[in-house]
Amino acid sequence: MTSTVPGSLVGRAGELELLDELLIEVRAERRGSSLLLRGEPGIGKTALLDATATKARDAGMRVLRVSGVEFESGIGYSTLHQLLHPLRAHADRLAPGHRAALHRLLGMGGTETDPLIVATAVLTLLEDVAAERPVLIVLDDVPWVDHDSAVVLGFVARRLAGAPILVLAAGRTCAESPFDQVRLPERQIGPLAEPAADALLERLHPDLAAAVRRRLITEAAGNPLALQELVGTLTDREHAGQDLLPDPPRLSRRLLDVYGAGIAGLPRRTRHLLLLAARTVPSGAADSSAALPRRTRHPLLLAALESAAPLGTVRAAADGGVDDLEPAETAHLVRAGTVHDPLTFWHPLVRAALVQLSTPDERRAAHRALADALAGDPSRRVWHLAEAAAAPDEEVAMALQQTARAAQRCGSASAAVSALVRASELSPEPADRFRRLVEAASLASVTGPLGRATQLLAEARQVQDSPTGSVFTAAAVALGLIHAEGDIDTGHRLLAEALDRGADSTEASREWIDDTLSALLFVCEYGARRELWDLLDKTINRYEPDGVTPLRLCYDAITDPARPPYPVREGIIRTIEGLSCDAGSWHFTPLAYAALRVDALAPFRHAIRRMVDRERDGGAVSFVLSGLFMLGADSSYHGRWDEAEGLLREGLDLAVAHGYHLFEGQLLSHLAFLEAARGNVARCHALTDEITRWAAPRGVGLTQALVRQARTVAALGQGDFEEAYVQATLINPPGMPSPGIPARWMVMDLVEAAMRTGRADQARDHVAAAKREGIGRISPRTALITAGAAALAASDEEADALFQIALRSPESERWPFEQARIQLAYGEWLRRTRDTGRARLHLRAALETLDQLGAQPWAERARNELRATGVARAPQQPVARAQLTFQERQIATLAATGLTNKQIGERLFLSHRTVSAHLHRVFPKLGITSRAALTDALKTVTPDDRVNQPG
Repeated sequence: MTSTVPGSLVGRAGELELLDELLIEVRAERRGSSLLLRGEPGIGKTALLDATATKARDAGMRVLRVSGVEFESGIGYSTLHQLLHPLRAHADRLAPGHRAALHRLLGMGGTETDPLIVATAVLTLLEDVAAERPVLIVLDDVPWVDHDSAVVLGFVARRLAGAPILVLAAGRTCAESPFDQVRLPERQIGPLAEPAADALLERLHPDLAAAVRRRLITEAAGNPLALQELVGTLTDREHAGQDLLPDPPRLSRRLLDVYGAGIAGLPRRTRHLLLLAARTVPSGAADSSAALPRRTRHPLLLAALESAAPLGTVRAAADGGVDDLEPAETAHLVRAGTVHDPLTFWHPLVRAALVQLSTPDERRAAHRALADALAGDPSRRVWHLAEAAAAPDEEVAMALQQTARAAQRCGSASAAVSALVRASELSPEPADRFRRLVEAASLASVTGPLGRATQLLAEARQVQDSPTGSVFTAAAVALGLIHAEGDIDTGHRLLAEALDRGADSTEASREWIDDTLSALLFVCEYGARRELWDLLDKTINRYEPDGVTPLRLCYDAITDPARPPYPVREGIIRTIEGLSCDAGSWHFTPLAYAALRVDALAPFRHAIRRMVDRERDGGAVSFVLSGLFMLGADSSYHGRWDEAEGLLREGLDLAVAHGYHLFEGQLLSHLAFLEAARGNVARCHALTDEITRWAAPRGVGLTQALVRQARTVAALGQGDFEEAYVQATLINPPGMPSPGIPARWMVMDLVEAAMRTGRADQARDHVAAAKREGIGRISPRTALITAGAAALAASDEEADALFQIALRSPESERWPFEQARIQLAYGEWLRRTRDTGRARLHLRAALETLDQLGAQPWAERARNELRATGVARAPQQPVARAQLTFQERQIATLAATGLTNKQIGERLFLSHRTVSAHLHRVFPKLGITSRAALTDALKTVTPDDRVNQPG
């Protein structure tokens, strides 16, 4: 195992502390001691011995080291010969009897000697050497220490009290050894905790895709050797998360030696029973064909990723006999209880080794037996039938396709992709194979990685490339292009052509039409151009002529929620509330997006969090991204900016890792808005420039509009009202407010910029047009914004009443940034009209909210206005630099010493991306812009000021 900081091993602080204490005891108190480290192969015993030996040498101790070797274990005294060979010159200083015994032991002549004389000679030699300086004896792999050496070393280890000698030994758990009779004190070395395993992989392989890292952590079960070796078996595409990992994982020769060591010598009947257990679906994983286990990652090898297989199922598949499992239990490969207890492999990779060491015929036979045993459970039986099939079988393929659709409904989208791929392989007819591959590709464009969707489409085209084929591949191709490349125009063209052809095709199902229309809605929103919407308008009217369907609700929420003859916002809320609690992400996510667009997401945040958690486990990456984006955006709207930044950055990491560049631009745009609102103008401009370089050439209109919104807010905060006006009018010309995204939330921005630049007529025209368009009817938030805009543009005779109306808007406190900006504007107007008493009231309220938000430019404006009202000393924001969380202070302190983000992450078991996000929040809190200023800034944070410390 590799150190993360000098003198330390990942996740082994307790063990290292104990070993340090033993070294100190031996050196300081001149008193001997011994310890045996026990643990599974690869758990890190040798790394601990290495670290201790290095410290002992650095402290001036003599280190004698030996490792047991299997092929020498039958040679008497071979271990002692290796251990004592560096001391052969010291043997001449001993008494004649002892000298002769050691000469014989070291191959330097002499006659056969009594074992007791050999043992006392060795003890005397070590005591003599330890009199010069303390000695550390390191014995690794003690199960392979030969019997004669084990007896002598045991004799020595029991007589160390009077000599400064430390004996450290290491041996495998459950591996018998002659050394066991010595009864040394033992320390069990357990698996690494998950954070430590994650930190180890982050240090050794920082470019490993996050999803791949999580999978390997699960498979390795805390074993450092397994973690490192499993990474070595990955292809470049698997390493980057572009291809699915094999399941069970491939094992290196080294891991096969470790986890398959006891398999080859088992009786054939026992190996068959183990193979049944390795391929068994755990009991309760699925109760019907309509459900799949949440943690399913590969539908054909479910048990390879579960912790136990039911003994009853194995017993049924083995015709009732499980007595032959005893040799496997004796070899410490499995643990079996009663028929109702689970049959548990001692490590997940034992199952992988078992599968890898078996022949294809053996595996197929095991699956056939399990399929027969599961005749009453179709959802579990179909996986085994598919794995047992050696030739195309339409009946099994059809059953797999049905199970895939059930998996999709229940959120196991990755399982559905794999099931459809296997169904295509079992399809006798090319047309059926093509159709199932295309369906799998369409799902893969949502589940990720995107390269998987491209690969499946390429396979489908090799099977069938026809005009009809292009109809059914359109959605998959379009979504892949849009997510990965942001190619809006090509995606729109493909979907338009597909809908034209689908209208005349008898094969175009209602489900296909709905999916294609949803994809087209997605394209139109991101394209944000009128000509793109025209096709969707016509198509929806053709396919959805009547009724308020979920698709029409989503369409109206994005385009113009105020225009339809029914209340769109209330309709969305009722529709979501009417969904069943187990509604699939496919149905829930578009409606949740619609709720966000009409400022109605807050009541459904818990449902989104559930979806994110569900989809993380083998579901769809795009749904996780959607969920994190929606939660982050909603937190931003409601003034929880730190929370919003954390969610958006988490989504950004995931989007980058999986190649979802369209989501990347969306997430960065909202982060840019937060920077703008906080007054970090340089950072806002850097982000918006980066986004624009990607989005503009691709025609991603929504992302470009969000960039302009962020730049508008940045300019308003800095008092650059001309620039704010230019940016706002690039989204909407004055007098032509749009109910689209984000224009519906920018009415007040444009009006304020216009009024501050002497364009009062344009400001009032814009307010009047916003009222005509009904923008205030979209949501309570847009009502607050349009009311605030009306007050800003009003004459002095009307302004007072209109400001009061705006601040009395229902639920105005739920949108604190907009509310505080209106209070600030009202206070400014009151001061100008010399109503200083009331001005102070509203300015104080605005300042308090703006300080809490961290909206520094607006807070400073409020503070200056308060001073202008005669307040000698305007209230100051509580010193932000003192308000660091415990972890923020830890990270900032380490950064001040000059450590990089990666080095800080290694110390604190965090990813370098998480460290970066924390520092990004710390800088504005401390009022600094670079690491160079950290040392001085942290001096202002006294111990009494720290918050959120552990305990």
